[in-house]
Amino acid sequence: MSLTFLLDPPVGPELRDGVLTLWTDVSNAGGSVGFIPPVTAEDIRPEWLKHLAAMTEGRTRLLVALDDEGAVAATAFLSFNTHRLMKHWVWLYTVMVHPRHQGKGYGRDLLAAAEEAAGSFEGIEAIRLTCRGGEGLERFYASCGYKEVGRVPDAIRVAPGDDRDDITMLLPLALRG
Repeated sequence: MSLTFLLDPPVGPELRDGVLTLWTDVSNAGGSVGFIPPVTAEDIRPEWLKHLAAMTEGRTRLLVALDDEGAVAATAFLSFNTHRLMKHWVWLYTVMVHPRHQGKGYGRDLLAAAEEAAGSFEGIEAIRLTCRGGEGLERFYASCGYKEVGRVPDAIRVAPGDDRDDITMLLPLALRG
């Protein structure tokens, strides 16, 4: 089984609901995508609507991966900077692979597709992302070429008494072969 990657696909009901379901399922499986389980699609919908608005305004681009059955299997968002001194890099965020597809290398495929997409944007030289400490995510991103460039201790509170580091990672595109 392989994934089909689409940058900026048309957002109709099937894609809209597919991303919402993915986000809910990833969150409830413990994924570090902005929510703490348990959540429902209705909990996530307001954040998804913010993403859709940013996409409509051209501030954010959506990368979607469909599985062989045409279901949304993975997503990532690439967000452009508006600050005039930071327009040479993009944020990568809400990186998700559906739990039923984890362990198949699709996370690496998603990051490679995001790198390819970012490299196609005029003037973009790097990708930055943040991840939650305590999950091993920084090791995964490092294995995909990202370097840790910053860490804010205890910046993310997932529960009372459970604070995690907010880790910033960078992938310079100019140095990639």
